Amino acid sequence: MSEDPAETAVEAREKDRTVALVIAILALLLALSEAGAKRAQHLSTESNIEASDLFNFYQAKRIRSTVVETASDLLDAQRAAVSDPKAQEAFDKQIQAFKTTVERFEHDPKKPDDSMDAIQERAQRAIEERELANHRLERYELGSGLTQIAIVLASAAIITDIGALIWLSVGLGGIGAILMALGFFAPTALNLLG
Repeated sequence: MSEDPAETAVEAREKDRTVALVIAILALLLALSEAGAKRAQHLSTESNIEASDLFNFYQAKRIRSTVVETASDLLDAQRAAVSDPKAQEAFDKQIQAFKTTVERFEHDPKKPDDSMDAIQERAQRAIEERELANHRLERYELGSGLTQIAIVLASAAIITDIGALIWLSVGLGGIGAILMALGFFAPTALNLLG
């Protein structure tokens, strides 16, 4: 015997509501994943700029230090050709001033953060922050892609009335949610992904 059309309509309506709820949850996950991806992308760019600036600062200090060292070496070579003690004393004084300047480039007592080693350490930290942000971004983007596919499959389940599509959609959405959680809590987990 055939089912009552009213019952069939109620069942179809309930199924459509369930699928709509799944789509809404997937859309929420997608929005969160996209927001996380934007933030990670911003942090990656910001850290990359910081690292670049710091390496440029280091290079500039290294070049200035090399120029001063070269001038000191040149004066030292010229000093040997001078026999006047006062002139040699002037050479010695200038050579010492150059050496003090080079030492200040290496280890600045007034600005310890601007010492050569400190600049390199800060640049390295910025690179590590960039890499962490890139790992987060990868997880969020993969999660977003899977969630978008899940939304399409859930929408197709309504149109085609194929129940397996909704289950596949839920499964892909769950994997997307896991990837999003990894992006937030453990971005370096599953490094085999990229």
